[in-house]
Amino acid sequence: MNKEDIKSVLTKVKSGEIEIDAAMDELKDLPFKDLGYAKIDNHRSLRNGFPEVIYCENKSLDEVEGIIKEMMKKRNNILATRANREVYNRIKDIEPEAEYYERAKIIFIKKRELKKTENKIIVVTGGTSDLAVAEEAAITAEVLGNSVERLYDVGVAGIHRLLLNMDKLNEASVIITVAGMEGALASVVGGLVDKPVIAVPTSVGYGTNFGGVSALLTMLNSCASGVGVVNIDNGFGAAYLAATINMQIENAGKEGR
Repeated sequence: MNKEDIKSVLTKVKSGEIEIDAAMDELKDLPFKDLGYAKIDNHRSLRNGFPEVIYCENKSLDEVEGIIKEMMKKRNNILATRANREVYNRIKDIEPEAEYYERAKIIFIKKRELKKTENKIIVVTGGTSDLAVAEEAAITAEVLGNSVERLYDVGVAGIHRLLLNMDKLNEASVIITVAGMEGALASVVGGLVDKPVIAVPTSVGYGTNFGGVSALLTMLNSCASGVGVVNIDNGFGAAYLAATINMQIENAGKEGR
């Protein structure tokens, strides 16, 4: 349930369209629904602006299906991350319109239309090998209602590729940089722009990359101002943070008009 749903229920009670008991039935699962193996946070969109997101790894197929079935009752958009094709095949049996983004490992079920932001998030990668994490970020940001642009394979080994796209970086309100190896991309971008840069270290790289730790430490030690860092391979977390910032910028711009 979002704010509009609750306002609608209360308005119907006020006008006498529905009885108080009927309204209580609609609101009884706030703030969460206990399924035994999961407690679905129906209050999330009221507090944070977006419904709860399902992380599918290490959940059984029955658990994922049960959670999605319950969430569908609320008529909210549903986003599921780290979902393999086996999970998707199970979910499309209960919701044939479910969309699957294989590289990003994301399932999206659209129940409400989302107006896209005017302000833009751009997702930038060091290399093509970073695309799985980058697409998790890009798709997440899009289904949360943001306009998203992609700028891929512009890492520091060929920095001219990045510099030739400065216009795209400057047009964005928030930048997500995704890079493995030594993770220098975030510092380079952070030194070129006057907007928030969210850095995502990836586990792409040879031995002393240490599964993304070397990129993580480089990004955490960036001397460029305005760079924040999320966990290794956490494209979703970067997108959620970017979406929150972008929405605040968008709303502030509308209030100032």
